[in-house]
Amino acid sequence: MLNEEKTSLLDAVRLFSIEKEEPEWMRNKRLEWLEKYEELAFPLMERISYHRWPLLDTTISAGAYGEELVNSQGLQYDLGDTPKIVQFGNVTLMEQLPQHLIDQGVIFTDLYTAAQDYPELVQEYYMTTAVKPEEDRFTAFHTAFMNSGVFLYVPKNVVIEEPLEALFIQNSHVKESFVKHVLLVADVNSSVKYVERYETEGNEKNSANIIVEVITKTGAQVKFSAVDTMGENTSVYINRRGHLLKDSSIEWAIGVMNDGNVISDFDSDLIGEGSHSEIKVVAVSTGRQVQGIDTRVTNYGKHSIGHILQHGVIMDRSTLTFNGIGHIIKGAKGADAQQESRVLMLSDNARGDANPILLIDENDVTAGHAASVGRVDPEEMFYLLSRGIPKAEAERLVIRGFLGTVIAAIPVKEIRDGLVEMIERKLMKL
Repeated sequence: MLNEEKTSLLDAVRLFSIEKEEPEWMRNKRLEWLEKYEELAFPLMERISYHRWPLLDTTISAGAYGEELVNSQGLQYDLGDTPKIVQFGNVTLMEQLPQHLIDQGVIFTDLYTAAQDYPELVQEYYMTTAVKPEEDRFTAFHTAFMNSGVFLYVPKNVVIEEPLEALFIQNSHVKESFVKHVLLVADVNSSVKYVERYETEGNEKNSANIIVEVITKTGAQVKFSAVDTMGENTSVYINRRGHLLKDSSIEWAIGVMNDGNVISDFDSDLIGEGSHSEIKVVAVSTGRQVQGIDTRVTNYGKHSIGHILQHGVIMDRSTLTFNGIGHIIKGAKGADAQQESRVLMLSDNARGDANPILLIDENDVTAGHAASVGRVDPEEMFYLLSRGIPKAEAERLVIRGFLGTVIAAIPVKEIRDGLVEMIERKLMKL
């Protein structure tokens, strides 16, 4: 980057930080990695060529016009009665948290407010534990250009029965990078269900860089659901990662339903003894889009359990790649690493890959994998057709059953229904 351009970019980032009233530690971290991110390598994703995608857009803010657009259009989203946050671009439209959760010490607010009101808590975990800036170019870029986010903290022994929801809308009416950070910390023996949705409004060509950090302390339980439906003009990088301490668990249920090109990392680091991660992913690729998904579980702790289940459907001339990585570290005796990745092809022109990778550095462990890429089971089709069901409807029924495992794991009925509707929309071409 030319010195003049870099100076201008530094000024823009510094001004954005001041406008957001970031604490000094966050601003310093941002500026440090702005200087360094171009020196780092891109992350390695097997069998996925993404380096020419426009994933490093430095337009951190559309300026006042972004907020004016929100105000002028009067954008409103139904909150219902559940705890919820809605963000449009880098603007928080609304927050809702019941008083009984506030009284228990639960924090669920935008990341800038949290950094101001709970600086020590945010600083302890933001890009220090689950994901670190120095990992690769995308994580460093994220640290430098992060322009919106959410912080969720669940105190010790607090059990939240109702799901907490976050709706994130990318503002593609303007040219603006979408660099979203979600930080979820579940303290000792706490429990929470969290659901997030990503959508795009507008047709401007933009990029998205999303990092989600989930930290579960001893005995904590998190059920994490996500539905990603970013637009066809958005190139997306998503990194969701769990950092699990002793006897804690994360149940991931993720629907990858984007219309543009996507690379995703869904990872769990099983640090503590007895920690447990279940990752369920469904994906549908259509048109000419390319979606690459790396799902990794690393067993560090003794008797830790990491299971991966990935099912995907590809149509038209699209590409879908599942890389499943199970890594048992030396010392993780009694660990269990299992994975299953299956891709259903509905077009001769589509390309699907399911790549299982097992790295075992310890004895006295259990590990296994299954992978397949194929067409609709002819026996299932014969059974349905023999009962008078039209072929197109029969194929849709088979696909819904194929993807149903993850859909059923999402705790909010409205989100489940929305995911089913999104799948139906993508399958309308059948």
